[in-house]
Amino acid sequence: MALWALLHLLTTALLLSWPLTPTTANLEGDALFALRRAVKDSNNVLQSWDPTLVDPCTWFHVTCDGDNRVTRLDLGNANLVGTLVPELGKLERLQYLELYMNNLTGSIPKELGGLKSLVSLDLYRNNFTGSIPSSLSNLSNLNFLRLNGNRLTGTIPRKLTKLGSLKIFDVSDNDLCGTFPTSGPFSKFSEESFKNNPRLEGPELMGFVRYDTTGNCK
Repeated sequence: MALWALLHLLTTALLLSWPLTPTTANLEGDALFALRRAVKDSNNVLQSWDPTLVDPCTWFHVTCDGDNRVTRLDLGNANLVGTLVPELGKLERLQYLELYMNNLTGSIPKELGGLKSLVSLDLYRNNFTGSIPSSLSNLSNLNFLRLNGNRLTGTIPRKLTKLGSLKIFDVSDNDLCGTFPTSGPFSKFSEESFKNNPRLEGPELMGFVRYDTTGNCK
């Protein structure tokens, strides 16, 4: 009886100490598969995305690190039609989110602001609507933010001036309004980054009377 109890305790201990990596990998696989369910994939670029596998690191267009954590998602110009999903915010080590030149619609999920490792966010030439999430200001490692060629509205969040690592910023060809920031990393961006937004009034006038960035700007 004592032997049976000991075996039971050992079995329970083994189950509780099961490595965390497969669990994490499954969570990331679930997050990516949520994206697959949210898009139409006429070119079958996501055909290898099999949710029954232990982790998504063998899927095409997905890159992982040595811990089997997702670090890149390369789906630019893949003819995807659909929406982004908030589950993508669970990819804690994601550095590159490349979804440019598709036909993605709807809003940009605020949950992307939780991708603290993100270096590059490329969502240009889609059909995103709504505003630029202010949560993107949490992406302290971000170097590249390209949202041009969508149908985004509202103002450019002033919190983005906190992104000290930002090297390239492009929101041209949208329907943004108000003014654009001129402090922090925005001091080095040319007006090309903001062109073809008919309702965008120009740079904010620091030290002078500033343009109204609220009011009817939506």
